[in-house]
Amino acid sequence: MTLAEGIAAIEAVMFAYGEPITLEKLSEASGVDQETTVKLVDRLERQYNVRESGLCILRINNAFQIAARSEFADNIKKALETRRQQPLSQAAMETLAIVAYNQPVTNAFVEQVRGVDSSSVVRSLVERGLLEEAGRLDLPGRPISYRTTDNFLRCFGLSRIEELPPLPDQEGQLDFDELEELEREKELQYPESVVDDTADTDDGQETFDIYEDEDGAEERDTPEAPGNAEE
Repeated sequence: MTLAEGIAAIEAVMFAYGEPITLEKLSEASGVDQETTVKLVDRLERQYNVRESGLCILRINNAFQIAARSEFADNIKKALETRRQQPLSQAAMETLAIVAYNQPVTNAFVEQVRGVDSSSVVRSLVERGLLEEAGRLDLPGRPISYRTTDNFLRCFGLSRIEELPPLPDQEGQLDFDELEELEREKELQYPESVVDDTADTDDGQETFDIYEDEDGAEERDTPEAPGNAEE
């Protein structure tokens, strides 16, 4: 790995991580030893300073994080305010519903319910002030749990979280057996059209016409025998 490749790898990992990353984890992810990792971080920081980049590197205890320089805070604030004004996506609405009805929950719980990565959605909802951190769970890794905010209640016209509409219980839902029974009842109520016996056939066979006389009795027009035909 060349020097340029090492710096690029360090930068990519820190940018994608999004939070302070420890030296040990940064070294492991970048594929270089810890001593070299520190030198690469220093070199990247100098590059930012030389070209007067809008980015900088924060050093928090034994961790590093790429961040925007404080002098651009107003520009970033304007961008985030514009972002907050955008309507919520379907993914955001799903995530809000999961958190609102199960809070406090972790991002892993949300992803388990939705079946897709939801970290960016959760982060955007925190930025919008609809979700907030509710502490860390006493589990391996001490994951962050999330809950809804007062701003969430205000946006959805609620005074308290208990005013959320109840979820449908099992008794209010149809299972597959009940759906099949409904389909069978529908078929009995609306049977398929029966073929008319008076229709012409394609096989050349003679057909019989049924009609009612004036007295209401049924009569049939039958084929005349060859010997009885009028001359």
